[in-house]
Amino acid sequence: MTETTIETSQVTPNVWMMTFAVGQSYAVRLPGAEGWALVDTGLPGHAERILDELAKLGARPGDVREIVLTHFHVDHVGSAADLAEATGARVLAGAGDAAVIRGTVPGPPPVLEDWEVPLFESVQAGLVDVPPVRPCRVDRELGEGDVLEWGEEVRVVPVPGHTEGSTALHLTRSGVLFTGDTIANVGELMMGVFNTDRPRAVASFRRQSTLGVQTACFGHGTPIVGGAGEALKAVADRLTA
Repeated sequence: MTETTIETSQVTPNVWMMTFAVGQSYAVRLPGAEGWALVDTGLPGHAERILDELAKLGARPGDVREIVLTHFHVDHVGSAADLAEATGARVLAGAGDAAVIRGTVPGPPPVLEDWEVPLFESVQAGLVDVPPVRPCRVDRELGEGDVLEWGEEVRVVPVPGHTEGSTALHLTRSGVLFTGDTIANVGELMMGVFNTDRPRAVASFRRQSTLGVQTACFGHGTPIVGGAGEALKAVADRLTA
């Protein structure tokens, strides 16, 4: 199985990124709300290590109030069921992906561009020893107009295209955006790969570029701290469906 080493780094005063061998997730301290939230959970087998990292930040399992899953892929929901059981946190996910996360329907495969095929095959080969994802309850299905309260307003931004239920989170006061895999910053800022519907993925990228955020946190790649909205806009202007 993939090594469960985690590197934790602070992104903003209230956001920490946990980086795994594949992908990353985020811990968010809820100012004034006396708790924490998680955005994504890594591959299966990471729950204990994530709890260890949270403990270093002063968070006990019971302090985790909510776990938001940006989409159903294995490197984002893999440890969700274990963490939900360990913390008692509510699990939230986009309505379009909720049934996949619950394990009642299979996730649809991506529609690959020609250049993505060898990359996808390489990624799949690296996941061959990863155990199956345990189905996870979803306590709240998220959609357009939903707002979370994490000590500040968090607007739910549906961003379909990577998957049907892909969901971004916009922390309006602090100007932080969690994009899931709709946007990546691996070597360069770009639209995420392995999408189910490229035109909708392009539209979702463009929507996020209009939010005027300061900080963008991705499912893969280095966060942009300061001027993220301008950086996203520059890429969005070059995208074609």
